[in-house]
Amino acid sequence: MKSPFIYLDYNASTPNDSRVVDAMLPFLTNHYGNPSSIHAQGIKAKEAVENARKQGADLLGANTEEIIFTSGGTESNNYAIIGTAMANKDKGNHIITSSIEHPAVIEVCKYLETQGFDISYVDVDKNGILKVDELKKAIISKTILITIMHANNEVGSIQPIKEIGEIAKQHNIVFHTDASQSVGKIETNVNDLNVDLLTIAGHKIYAPKGIGALYIKKGIKLNKLLFGANHESNKRPGTENVVQIVGLGKAVEIAHQEFDENTSNMKAMRDYLLEKINTLNFDAVVNGDLEKSLPNTLNMSFKNIDANAVIYELRNKVALSAGSACHSGTANLSNVLKATLSDYNYANGTFRFSVGKNTTKQEIDDAIIHFKKAFDKLKLKK
Repeated sequence: MKSPFIYLDYNASTPNDSRVVDAMLPFLTNHYGNPSSIHAQGIKAKEAVENARKQGADLLGANTEEIIFTSGGTESNNYAIIGTAMANKDKGNHIITSSIEHPAVIEVCKYLETQGFDISYVDVDKNGILKVDELKKAIISKTILITIMHANNEVGSIQPIKEIGEIAKQHNIVFHTDASQSVGKIETNVNDLNVDLLTIAGHKIYAPKGIGALYIKKGIKLNKLLFGANHESNKRPGTENVVQIVGLGKAVEIAHQEFDENTSNMKAMRDYLLEKINTLNFDAVVNGDLEKSLPNTLNMSFKNIDANAVIYELRNKVALSAGSACHSGTANLSNVLKATLSDYNYANGTFRFSVGKNTTKQEIDDAIIHFKKAFDKLKLKK
């Protein structure tokens, strides 16, 4: 009997929860109306969109009118950053971010540099945590936006968002956080975090790809990226993607209701995975501080090991990522690994393991067997 495929790459993407699929199905078949139409089919679609908006607001502790739907985390980040920059360029042209952001933030900032904006990239410490003192020093009279990810996608390091939010408020600076990796894994109440803008990516929380949301605190002004009709409170034009919005709504509802159970299991499985890896007695180091990290994320570097070769060997058995690869097939040394790795001889052997809410000990046991076989087959050094 063929052994099942083991998925340990949940930070890259998650499967659709079966309850999410069930919630979506009627809107693929029977409920096909345009939410802007005033007949029965349109009203049904509109009610579904607004219900999903409430589900998102409930998870974040926000008001329903503060949630808009997008095509995903990348669009939400683009809208938050570019929209804020353009809406406030009369006040200043300076933006602060971190050196370890996802490309959906870094590349946006690079684009804005071509449009006359100045960007400060704040570094992180050896645990992958932003240096708050450096952020404070970076603030100038022309600073109009701070954008810092809630949790790093590579090593899982959780950033001091609440503290940064307090600093932003003191200086009357708009504050955005990319919470794509943190929603459903750690608390993301927008009031507790002191954020003005927060990004959600559906496919990171067991909803489909191609759907996301952006929390926009009441009173925060953004210039639109797209132009058309006045959908989404005239913030994001285009007929709403009802099917996927319903899926996202159900996913965030589940994440909210089952938060304690899911985070507990993820942490238990992450810790069990580390325990089992340690039994292999390979020369390896953990990147980052697991106490200040997402409960599901384990980033490790192995000396004298080619991570890509191992992952290719395991491609039909176990899914995991090399280095920071959610956007690349290579294990290039990222800024967060430059900060957290004390010995770059381990760099090429960097793996990102990320477990999910339903990961089991049996899956981990089986994955470790495959992992060791791959090491042995490739004659990698202990």
